[in-house]
Formats: sequence, C-alpha cells, structure tokens
Amino acid sequence: MTTQIVLIDDHKLFREGVKRILEFEQGFEVVAEGDDGSSALGLVEEFNPDVVLMDINMPHINGVEATAELIKHHPNVNVIILSIHDDENYVTHALKSGAQGYLLKEMDSNSLIEAIKVVSDGGSYLHPKVTHNLVQEYRRLSEENSNKLSERMVDYRKPLHLLTRRECEVLQLLADGKSNRGVAETLFISEKTVKNHVSNILQKMSVNDRTQAVVSAIRNGWVEVL
Repeated sequence: MTTQIVLIDDHKLFREGVKRILEFEQGFEVVAEGDDGSSALGLVEEFNPDVVLMDINMPHINGVEATAELIKHHPNVNVIILSIHDDENYVTHALKSGAQGYLLKEMDSNSLIEAIKVVSDGGSYLHPKVTHNLVQEYRRLSEENSNKLSERMVDYRKPLHLLTRRECEVLQLLADGKSNRGVAETLFISEKTVKNHVSNILQKMSVNDRTQAVVSAIRNGWVEVL
C-alpha cells in the first residue's frame, strides 16, 4: 500500500528537498503541499493522507495550532512536526496538540523515512536529540519535586506537639484540596484509615470540620499553601 503524505512548510526549497527524498522511497507519495498552517485542514479534507509533515514555524497559523485544529476535525490523522527547535517546551506543546512525531530539520533522510513508517502504523517517533532533552528535563523536574517534598516534610514538624506525623501529612493533603480517596491514594492507605485520621485531627484541633481544620492550620503556618 502507498503511504500518502501532505507536506506543509513555508520554505519552498526545504519542501522540495523533502519531497525529492520521499519520491525516491518506494511506497511513499506526496499527494499535496501547502505553505501555511491555514491550508492544512483543506488539504487533509481533500486528500485524506496517511501522514502530514508539518513545519512548526509558519506565518498566520503555526504548526502546533494547525495540528490541534486538524486533530479536532480529523482525530485519526497522523502528524509529524518538523522543527529547528529541540527545546522541550516546543516538543511538549507539539505533543499536547496531538502530533505523533517530532523531527528536527537537521535529520537525515533515513530518520525521516523511519518516522513516517512508524507514525503511519500508529506509533510515535521523536528525534533522538529531542528524546534526550525530554529525559533530562524529566530528571530535573523529578529532582525539583523531590526537593519540594523534602521541604514540605520539614513543615510537618510544626504541629507535631499536637498531631502525629501521619496526621500532619493528612492535614497537608486536606489543605491541598484532596478528598478522602485522594488522600488514601497519595499515602497508599485505606479510606477508612483516612477517616480515622481526619476524625483525630478534628478532635485534637478542637474544630468541627475539615474546612475549619485547614483554615486553622493555614493561620498557624502548619501547612504549605500552593
């Protein structure tokens, strides 16, 4: 079967280069071209391609916005973003818009061909450099969240004259807006145990309900308000 491709890029020279590469690959056919994101929807509706190669930086409507619009009207369309940006913010926005692939324009022809094959089969494909950057950003965020958690654990000491450490954890999660189920899932305990902790907290703090408990905890600086 022939994989039909729509190519959207405002740089004609780049577009012609990509088209030439794809025409040499057996089973690939570029059925339409466009030079702006606004043309993408009409071309997809007309040609119903298997894959759309979409430049990320274009006038009027950029590739991310055009992809989101395509997915809205054609949820089964497979979009690969072409970009000069390896920043994780660009990648994240592209993937959130519904793109199945993200390639840097520094790619070689083999990467382009492999990406189209993978995405047309329903898979996802990221340029190796992009994958590396995403992993590094994930590690950074994980470390940052771990440090924040450590800081919040220090805060749990504040009302320990009144509550147990576990009750302090529950109180903080109540301040975060968690339901009993949410607290249970976060702390890996049963909802019944959560209810017991909440009951003990209310009794020890001499309040009638969890709202009063949270308000009092905030006033006393016992919880962190995010």
